[in-house]
Amino acid sequence: MEFHVQLDGARPDLDVLGDVIREADPSALLDIDASGNVMRVAAALQAQELVALLGRAGHPVTREQVRQLPSICCGGCSG
Repeated sequence: MEFHVQLDGARPDLDVLGDVIREADPSALLDIDASGNVMRVAAALQAQELVALLGRAGHPVTREQVRQLPSICCGGCSG
């Protein structure tokens, strides 16, 4: 799944967040868009799991700050 997380303050430490998210999905990718206001996360998670992981990593967000994007998966790589 791909998510956009609306940021509302200091820029989070992507290394710390990535370490926690990759415990749940080792192939997860994350970055911050050019505006600095949106963190993009691609991971095999549900939105509520992502919210919990971000909180555990020290960057709490609400479910309302997390937008799940429609899937663009063609199914070619795993089924």
